Amino acid sequence: MGTNVVPIAKSLHGKFYTGNCYIILHTAEVKSGTRGHNVHYWIGEEATEEDCLMASDKAVELDAALGSHAIQYRETQGEESDKFLSYFRPCIIPVQGSFSSHWRRTGDECDGTMMFRCEGEHVARLREVKFSRSSLDHKAAFIVDTPSKIFLFSGYNSCVQTRAMALDVIKHLRETQHCGRCDIGIIDDGKLAGDSDAGEFWNLFGGYAPIPRDVPDADNGEPMATSPTKLFWINKRNLVPMEAHFLEREMLKSDRSYILDCGAEIFLWIGMTTLVSERKTSATTLEEYVHLQGRSSIGHTVIMTEGHEVADFKLHFQHWPKNGVQKLHEAGREKVAAIFKHQGYDVAEIPDDKPRQLISSNGCLKVWLVDRGCVTLLCTEEQEQLYNGDCYIIQYSYAEDGKDYQLFLAWFGQDSVQVYSLLVLSKSRHSFIFSLAKEHFHQSEIKAIINIAIMVYESRLMRVALG
Repeated sequence: MGTNVVPIAKSLHGKFYTGNCYIILHTAEVKSGTRGHNVHYWIGEEATEEDCLMASDKAVELDAALGSHAIQYRETQGEESDKFLSYFRPCIIPVQGSFSSHWRRTGDECDGTMMFRCEGEHVARLREVKFSRSSLDHKAAFIVDTPSKIFLFSGYNSCVQTRAMALDVIKHLRETQHCGRCDIGIIDDGKLAGDSDAGEFWNLFGGYAPIPRDVPDADNGEPMATSPTKLFWINKRNLVPMEAHFLEREMLKSDRSYILDCGAEIFLWIGMTTLVSERKTSATTLEEYVHLQGRSSIGHTVIMTEGHEVADFKLHFQHWPKNGVQKLHEAGREKVAAIFKHQGYDVAEIPDDKPRQLISSNGCLKVWLVDRGCVTLLCTEEQEQLYNGDCYIIQYSYAEDGKDYQLFLAWFGQDSVQVYSLLVLSKSRHSFIFSLAKEHFHQSEIKAIINIAIMVYESRLMRVALG
């Protein structure tokens, strides 16, 4: 497939070619009433490393387009999660070859015989096997799909649930691959007498022959040894071990990504302030890690963004806060800061936006002029005319919530004499609350808070001339 991403027709959903990779988006409404997204990328056993890396990149891009709220799952052929298989009822159908070159079975006809091994109790796990008697065993159910008839062979050690699911698969194949016009034959392992379906089935393999006994499992019933949990910080595609006796939530930083290797499961945790390019690098590092470990086709891998962790991930930490999800506006501020830092700007942490408390505009205003050592109370008409060569003391009294408040402002004209500024402070009381600043600030401050119209006149001489 190269580097192409091709949409798959709905009629072909669930049919996966082993030489390709697929991206699947599943959206469902969760208990809170919002939509939850699961992004799965499926890797065929014959897929190239290039396709694997591209699938992980596109899954990251899709998650980013969904607001970085999706959980990503890496699915490998034959080791798919039950969650993934549950999307495709009754099963997924793996087909040998690649989508671009292999057009055997277009959906309405069959040319040749295919053989599948079916396992599982809750969901059907279907795998194409070599059409040979040696592929049969007593532990699973087998489906042999011929152009004229579909056979179900049930090993005597297979469970009832597996046989029932295999029968559902056969019905699905008859409808989708044979247009509903195909006979079905059911063969029970070890029963041959007077069974025409059994005779027809064994003739496909050149006649009946006993199936060897099942080989015992390699673990001999002993519990599998658990691997120690390892936490790595991803630093420019290099893995830095995080040494600790116990894992704590505080070890995870929002501007970094981490790999948590738990043996049977591998988690990739991505901080919420990381960039999409950094997330792609982390996903690539994860692919390289599982290939280097020789685990590219085994185990389960889950990718999640900070604030949307799955329960299995959080269980590996000593303490995980219940209310660990940041509010949307808080996450947004951190993302903006991270983007600026990435572009080379020295950006401090963006402070919280605290709403400014509004002061009632129905209070009482008094203004005193400070002139040559004298403090004079101005009448109402004169209060709205301030001169940039003078200094003033402004008192604003107001009531709020049953309490009386006094606000004092010292206003210094930009051309005022410094000695008069000092006089303003000396005339004040220690209990006064001052807002000290230059003229241009206090003009807007008074207008906004006290809601009066102020006209600033040039120099004290104009005031004297008008007087």
